[in-house]
Amino acid sequence: MDFEDILKTVGGLGKYQAIHIFLISVPVFFMAGHNLLQNFVAAVPDHRCRVRPGANGTRYLNATEEPLNEELLRVFVPLDREGRPDKCLLYTSPQWQLLGTNETWGYRSQPDTQACTDGWVYDRSQFTATIVTEWDLVCGQKSLKRMTQSIYMAGLLIGAVVLGRLSDKYGRRTLLLWSHFQVVASGTCAAFSSSFPLYCFWRFLSGVGLSGVIINGICLKIEWIPTKVRTSMSMISNFSYTFGQLILTGLAYWIKDWRWLQFAVSIPFLVCFLYSWWFAESARWLIVNGKAEAALKQLKRVAKMNGQEAEGEKLTVEVLSASIANDQLHTRNQSVVNLFRTPMMRRIACCTMMIWFSTGFAYYGLSIDLQGFGVDIYLIQLIFGAVDIPAKICAFLTLSLIGRRFTQSTSLILAGGTLLANAIIPKDMQTVRTSLAAFGKGFLSAAFSCCYIHAGELYPTVVRQTGMGLVGTMARLGAMVAPIIRMSGDYIPVLPPTLYGGMAIAAGITSIFLLETHKVPLPERIEDVENRFVLATHQLWFSIY
Repeated sequence: MDFEDILKTVGGLGKYQAIHIFLISVPVFFMAGHNLLQNFVAAVPDHRCRVRPGANGTRYLNATEEPLNEELLRVFVPLDREGRPDKCLLYTSPQWQLLGTNETWGYRSQPDTQACTDGWVYDRSQFTATIVTEWDLVCGQKSLKRMTQSIYMAGLLIGAVVLGRLSDKYGRRTLLLWSHFQVVASGTCAAFSSSFPLYCFWRFLSGVGLSGVIINGICLKIEWIPTKVRTSMSMISNFSYTFGQLILTGLAYWIKDWRWLQFAVSIPFLVCFLYSWWFAESARWLIVNGKAEAALKQLKRVAKMNGQEAEGEKLTVEVLSASIANDQLHTRNQSVVNLFRTPMMRRIACCTMMIWFSTGFAYYGLSIDLQGFGVDIYLIQLIFGAVDIPAKICAFLTLSLIGRRFTQSTSLILAGGTLLANAIIPKDMQTVRTSLAAFGKGFLSAAFSCCYIHAGELYPTVVRQTGMGLVGTMARLGAMVAPIIRMSGDYIPVLPPTLYGGMAIAAGITSIFLLETHKVPLPERIEDVENRFVLATHQLWFSIY
């Protein structure tokens, strides 16, 4: 009897598994809140230089008291190319000759200007406070705003490596509890940070903790459910993330202050921390780590909850140990090196690394700078969240009816095409740009849905966890690089969307070189993967000739 048969004995997909899956999916609703929080807490409102009484050598009574009317403002702040007060400059001395006239400088010599010396005045009609208004992350400091997202993504990357390994040593449930607590603590501290460096530090730790929630939640979920329903359960998590984007839109619209919004997306993890004590530790992990008696206790508990108490009483420590012995034999000493030792494994590893990196790179490159589309930020976030629903339904249908490779390749190429099209469309065509961006976001969401299923079916059982850890790291690396590339748009506007779209298309072409896994048994060993490649090659040559 293998472990899959033991799961069926204690109820398979019974009452315990239903509650278990639901509770593990709850944090996914709030993951989008953290991943896309940058759009709201780092929103940049309209701003201009602050002009204080006595600034710039003026001695006129109340002449520079804030707020200034439009006419008086021209005396101190130059106009930009669009005829609005410049965001980053003011005159070195007041230009009183402009007061009461409509005169422009035209071709005459421009007065000397200087960078803002007394801070900025912000339009607070849409956002009461953001980290930008809190620490003046504008003009010469605007790159720091985007760096906060890269720092957060770096936390996700480090968390995947560190907490993933620790979960193999100390258990899925233990690390899941710690990760929930870390997200609550670091998220709350970030909400009440007294300085920008401290905020970045706590956001980094939030990323580390959230990565632990993702990894250990997935492991704990799939190790308690039968293999045949794992695809469906994966889609449930995908839709949970989609609805989480809609929840974030509502929270951000309701809560205008960045501190309370940060707190609002962090505090739900306290509830998750409290109910996670109810979870049973992975029986598979307990057996592999020589804790068969503890595993037997957990299996009997699950069997009782599923109404299979009699079947659970029949299990013994010897049966459990025998069920996992074969897996232990094959998975011992399997490292990342094993992913590159044979030709087909090298192809799978390199192609999936490229696909995951490009998908994460393009997805977060498109999703974290919603203000750049020039439309209401709440509306576009709502559209970006809603478009995922039909996109993921279509992906599920094509995955089930046509295949994994077709879905992966098509979704990435179409996403890349829409991003490249957006790079050449003028900014004044906002409706067209927003529509194309929404389609691109939908295609990328479909690609992400396929990534998890296709890669999981390509890697053999003996290195599946290692392979998924590798590609997950690449996705987070792509997400970390995306905000840095976005900075180049301040100098070459077409460069970021061109890179995002080009990488997506390249990844879509790369996926063509992978084997189809639809309705194909999961490979157990590396030899199975190599044999499949040889068989597929022979079938291809036979069909040609």
